[in-house]
Amino acid sequence: MEKPVTNMLDMALRRIKEMVDVNMIIGEQITTPDGTTIIPVSKLSMGLGGGGSEFGSKNSNNPNANFGGGIGSGVSITPVLFLVVSGGNVRVINVETSGVNPFDRIAEVMPIVADKLGAFMDKRRAKKEAKESEAGEPADHTDGDDTALPEAPAE
Repeated sequence: MEKPVTNMLDMALRRIKEMVDVNMIIGEQITTPDGTTIIPVSKLSMGLGGGGSEFGSKNSNNPNANFGGGIGSGVSITPVLFLVVSGGNVRVINVETSGVNPFDRIAEVMPIVADKLGAFMDKRRAKKEAKESEAGEPADHTDGDDTALPEAPAE
């Protein structure tokens, strides 16, 4: 006959297996409207402990008499990074900041900010050119904002 400790371990491991799957490590991909794909990656930490005893007397006919035991487990899932696939380029965005130099973190984020800023400026320029072409005015390919340098006065 099977021992109660073995049954407890089997049940605990089956429950953990039901609870934890590969989608917790490599998450489902998220696709944004602009076609960017984001894939989350996490770290799984797990611990399991158990114990038991049997106090059956020599005269007992029941093999499971006086059994006492217990099992405990813990699972921790921590996001580690995101893989960002955009325009044929793959970037890694690190989420864990422990022990990361702030300048390294800025260096990781700057290409993303530059891409977003460039896309914003291109969109803004296209809107302005479309508006000017509707009005019949020639497009001068400037943003028309206050950042342009004023002309020098004639002497």
